[in-house]
Amino acid sequence: MSRAFVKESDDDLVAGELPERPLSAHPNYVTPHGLEQLQARVRQLNERHDQLKLQSEEDSVAKQKLREVERDLRYFNTQLERAVVVDPAGQPQDEVHFGAEVKITDEDGKEHRFSIVGDNEADVAGGKISWASPLAKAMIGSKVGDVVSWRRPAGDTEVEITGIRYPKTP
Repeated sequence: MSRAFVKESDDDLVAGELPERPLSAHPNYVTPHGLEQLQARVRQLNERHDQLKLQSEEDSVAKQKLREVERDLRYFNTQLERAVVVDPAGQPQDEVHFGAEVKITDEDGKEHRFSIVGDNEADVAGGKISWASPLAKAMIGSKVGDVVSWRRPAGDTEVEITGIRYPKTP
């Protein structure tokens, strides 16, 4: 039967407008801190879900918010299931790898610091970049004194690795 002759409820239309959060095709590497953040996020979403479930029986706005929370719960639960914890303490301390705090100097002599973390931990403004980002990929495996080429949309540039440090895990 043609879709033109099938009646859809308003709830079906609203639910259809809410796309799933995309999952990356690459592994979900996380630091121990990143795993804690994912677990905390799932706890928060479960609490919010319970609150909204009661309200949604009579409130269409709460119903929509409940759908959003359920979508986010599916995403973060999947991220937890896919999580591969990488302890920075186990990385080669003289090379850039996952979990490293890296100090670089750009072509203009300006210093920058970045921590290489998992996708869910990434926060460029906070100096945390995903291990799958172009800059992290360029730096991984390098040592202090190495100059690496960073391929970026604004044009390729070179940066020098001037420091590598791995934070202690509690």
